[in-house]
Formats: sequence, C-alpha cells, structure tokens
Amino acid sequence: MSAPFAPRTVTINPVTRLEGHARIEIALDAAGEVERAYYQVPELRGFEAFCVGRPVEDMPQLTSRICGVCPTAHHTAATKALDNLYGVRPTPAARIIREIAYHAFMLEDHALHVYFLGGPDLLVGPEAAPELRNFLGVMQSLGETASARVISIRRRLREIIAAIGGKAVHPVHGLPGGVSKGLTTDELARARATADDAVEFALDTLSMFRQRVVANPDLLELMTSEAYTHRTYYMGMVDDANRLSFCEGTLRVVDPTGQERERFAPDAYLGHIAERSEPWTYARFCYLKSVGWAGFTDGRDSGIYAVAPLARLNVADAMPTPCAQSAYQEYVEAFGGKPVHCTLANHWARVIEMVYAAERLKELTNTCDPSDRKLREMPTGSGDVGIGAVEAPRGTLIHHYETDEDGLIREVNLIVATQNNAARIAMSVDKAAKALIHGGVIHDGLLNRIEMAFRAYDPCNACTTHTLGNERPFDVIVRGPDGHVLHAGASAARQSLALPRIGHSLEERSP
Repeated sequence: MSAPFAPRTVTINPVTRLEGHARIEIALDAAGEVERAYYQVPELRGFEAFCVGRPVEDMPQLTSRICGVCPTAHHTAATKALDNLYGVRPTPAARIIREIAYHAFMLEDHALHVYFLGGPDLLVGPEAAPELRNFLGVMQSLGETASARVISIRRRLREIIAAIGGKAVHPVHGLPGGVSKGLTTDELARARATADDAVEFALDTLSMFRQRVVANPDLLELMTSEAYTHRTYYMGMVDDANRLSFCEGTLRVVDPTGQERERFAPDAYLGHIAERSEPWTYARFCYLKSVGWAGFTDGRDSGIYAVAPLARLNVADAMPTPCAQSAYQEYVEAFGGKPVHCTLANHWARVIEMVYAAERLKELTNTCDPSDRKLREMPTGSGDVGIGAVEAPRGTLIHHYETDEDGLIREVNLIVATQNNAARIAMSVDKAAKALIHGGVIHDGLLNRIEMAFRAYDPCNACTTHTLGNERPFDVIVRGPDGHVLHAGASAARQSLALPRIGHSLEERSP
C-alpha cells in the first residue's frame, strides 16, 4: 500500500511569455488533487495615484508609460478622454491619421502574441521542449524566410506609428480635437506599401494557423476541451451595425447564450461596470453591476465577463472588411455558432483580427489625403470630466479623468483590458489545474498547459495593477512545517508590497 500523498503547494514563478509579472500557486490535497489554483499578480504600478495633480493635457503621454507593449492603446484612449472632456470632435483628417496609427499598432501587437508570446504553445506544441516554446522554436518550425518576414512586417508597421507619433513606443501625436502631424506624401506612399504587404502577411498567418492548429485534431480537441471553457458574459466595441470596431462605437454586452444584455456609451461605464479586490493579488476584478458578483463562477447569474478577441467576435454580428468577414464566418461555423466559450479560441480570433486590422489599414491609407492639413479642431469649451475608450489588443480599455478648476487631475480611474478579464483569467487557471493535475503527478508540459490558460488572454499585468488606494488589507498567516500558526495579522496593501504565499499559507476571508 502506497503512502498517502503529502499536501503541498506547487508554485510556477515566474510565469512566462506575458507582459508584466505573475505567478501561479496550486494547493494540492492529501490525494494529490487540486484544491484551488491562484493566478497571483505581485507587482504594483500606482499610475492612478501619481497622475493626481498633473495637468490633464499630460495624460496621453503620461499614461502611455504604463506599458511599453501597448502604449498606443493608452495614448489613444487618453486622447479620446481629452476630446470628451473638452467637448471637441476631431477633424475627419485627424480621425484617419489616428486610426492609421492605431490599426498598424493592433496588427503589430497581435503578431507579437501569435508568433512570440502565446502562439508558440500551439505552433510548436504544448509539450515541446521549453527552449522551443518561443519565437526561436517558431523560427525553426516555419523556416528562415517566414520568420524574417514576421520581423520585417512588425518593423515596418512600427515605422508607420513612428511617422505619425514621433516614435514607435510612447507616441506623442494625440491632441484634444486632433493630431500634431499628418503623413507626408513620401510617408504615405511607404505606409500604403506596408499596408498592401500587411494584408498578404495577415492572410498567410491565417492560412498557417488553419494548417498547423485548426487541422490538427489534437490541438482542436485541446482548444474545445472543457478544461479551457467558461460560459460568461462578453463585452466589446461595435459600430451602429454591430460590426467590430477598435476605435469608435458603443460597448455591447452579450450574455452566455449570445443575447444582448446591455449597450452603452463609454462615458456611461460607471453605471454598468463595478470593481472589487481580493486578498491574494494586486489585480482588480471587474463584473457587471446589473448581474452582481457571485464569486469566481460562470453562468448567467454571475457578473463575470470577458473582453479581448474571443469576446469581440462574440459581441460583433459581422466584420467590417471582406476577408475578415469570410474568416469570421468560417470560425463561427467551426464552433457550431456563437457565442464561442473556448478560451483557447482567443488565438484563432486574434488571427482573424489581424486580417481585419490589415484590411482596415489598407482602406485608411488609401483614403488618407496628405494635402488635407486640417488636422485639429481647437477646443473652445472646457469640462471637468473626460472619458475615452478603445479596443486595445487585450480588450476594452477605458480612461476616466476628473479635473479641478485649474485643469489639474484630481481623480483618475483606468479600466484596463486585463482588469476586465482578471476574474475569468483566475477561473481559467483554476479550472485548467483541476482538470490536468491528478494524484500529484506533475511535469513540465502539464504545467505549461496550465500557463496556456492565461496566455490565451494575452494579459498585461503591468497595466492591470494600476491603483494604490482603496485596497483591502491582506490577511497574512505564517505556518511552520507542522502546519501550526506562527504569526497572524493584517498588512495594509498601501504599506506592504510583499505579497504572501497562498494556498495553505493564506486564509482567504470574505470582505
């Protein structure tokens, strides 16, 4: 008779191939089964706190420093918040310039995830050697020519952003009512050539994904397995015809059956989205106010929702461009209709969005007129509240600023994409661990499959841990090797940035 399995906590630290820092802690019981797995974010940024007192006009540049991977998303959301605060609408030429930069960014960032971050789990396989589950492994698999093409197109897309924004990282072009500069004739010619090549690149990426992932029975079974499935609400931005939109539109929410639950303008978000914190992570958790918080569970009675590519395709009724629409229809049919609840389907949805971003970039560069120099509508009014939103690569991003009579920031609230997804990410890691670990048997490939549960969302923890105030204290319990409590006490999050280990080391208490 074998000896009983000793309870223990398995730690994956750090988790890899994401923006920011995180770890996973898995508490096992005496039988080696998972009691609970935690996706724990130990970093704290504090952007909301140190924006206070700054001139509101600084926000597009200041908030872009939150993340070096998605600065264009923060810059654009902040600029749109200034449009809203000053009550000014950008000129048509300015809107085109903004969208050229934004769609180049969306395509470049999605390519980063597909080829460098989460995509390698599928492109080279979840059980591949760790040293191959990255772009180096993808390069070996795709070949030198295809790999060089990935690097080249991302560089050229970033050159478009730099031509408009002054630099590829932390752009500075956004102004209330418009942009600081347009594209010259030569710059536009290069952008049009890049857009043409980008469409071909995106379609080839889609074809590659079909061949390597969709046509692979084992990977398709993994993608559709219950271990990676949650039936939640979904939120995303759509235009008046319920087509996908990255920059302009209303926020639409559908329930787990695909029926529209809510629809609202971004500046009405406070009536629809609530936030909460938990004692084991610095990430904040969003949920729908109209449904309420029911814990980390899915279904119609739980207010947890998802954003990002999977959610956007669930929320949209169609894609605005022809090749993306064709790919969207194929995707929906493959899953037997909408909504698609399979977390790993985010990867497929992301590739479809690459096609849309490339096609839209081509439309915009062909529409752009370099002789139209009316790039800004000067603000004439002034308000004290500004709210702006975009669809970032990782999902819906909302910036909310409130100012005093001198135009200085007195309050900031940022609802970032990963914060919107935080509750579902926590559920995904927990569910995958419970489905995959049995009898205490653990190996590297299995742990990587658990990490795949969060990578599909392309999380950015640098963005999601943005606040210092209004946090619950942590209840810390230190136990000795025999399980006896050596120390117990509360440590305020504002005072202690050292996050305790969890599982058997932390007693979770209800608020």
